[in-house]
Amino acid sequence: MLKVTLVTPAGRGSRAGNRTTATRWARRLRELGCRVHLAVPEDAPSTWCPGGRPPDLLFALHAWRSHAAIRACRETFACPVVVVLTGTDVYRFQHSHPEVVLDSLVSADVLVGLHDCLEEDLPARFHPRLRVVHQSALPLPSRAAGPGERTFDVLVAGHLREEKDSLRAALAVRDLPPASRLRVVQLGGAHGLDWARAARDEMARNPRYRWLGDLPRWRVRQWMARARLMVISSRMEGGANVVSEACVAGLPVIASDIPGNRGLLGEDYPGYFPVGDTEALRACLRRAEREPAFVEQLRRHVQARAPLFTPAAEREALAGVLAACQLVS
Repeated sequence: MLKVTLVTPAGRGSRAGNRTTATRWARRLRELGCRVHLAVPEDAPSTWCPGGRPPDLLFALHAWRSHAAIRACRETFACPVVVVLTGTDVYRFQHSHPEVVLDSLVSADVLVGLHDCLEEDLPARFHPRLRVVHQSALPLPSRAAGPGERTFDVLVAGHLREEKDSLRAALAVRDLPPASRLRVVQLGGAHGLDWARAARDEMARNPRYRWLGDLPRWRVRQWMARARLMVISSRMEGGANVVSEACVAGLPVIASDIPGNRGLLGEDYPGYFPVGDTEALRACLRRAEREPAFVEQLRRHVQARAPLFTPAAEREALAGVLAACQLVS
């Protein structure tokens, strides 16, 4: 039985995306017959060895935040290292902290990306090491309540922070004509007091915007069933699991035109808008409210992408990573 240590910067109890990914991948790897130990970068490598047996493989989520664990593994154990690249790794820290990210890339036997356009922004010499694992999602319960008629609810799901351009959808529904039924419902915790204050201020001035804070997964899924659209306005993404969830749920998406979204929704997806362009996003939302055929076009596209995001597809991709590490045949 392969022993895998899976390092994530997000600790136990966190609702951050890295923790969700780590927990789900631990389940997939166990389905493949692995024994999995979850750790955080601050843990001493000696804690990775329950029963005295060192790991056969290290999975490190985040090239920059997990750099210390990657180095410690190379110095302490003779096992392959898999580095999972996040959006901030590729689109921020690769430029702001190049020596750290480059060291993690060089140290990796296999690099894992979460979307299909990662090669656009990864140095060519690392392309042969790259494997893509699409994050999986489960269908919504058949009993889930559908959208109401009184409002045209647009869902934004994700922690409020700069990378997500989190208030873009709220800005897009300001000062609409009274006849419009558009309403933005935002879910996710605020990264800092400034973001919490900004969300509350927006609610005070914008009756079409509600911020409900950090909700448990089952509540998020309830809102996905109630919404007519999801907006993903991010400035950078490494391959957001919320896109997978929307596709599997058949929830149409309006998304910023960035590699992390195109790499999941496809180059020909008709629901993109330029990053940070409030007027363009407003036009997309108004069109969706007025044109049911546009919403159905988006729905058909996300439903066509859904087979990429099944647990079986994710498990098969992870098995390919193990094979690339020459740990399985």
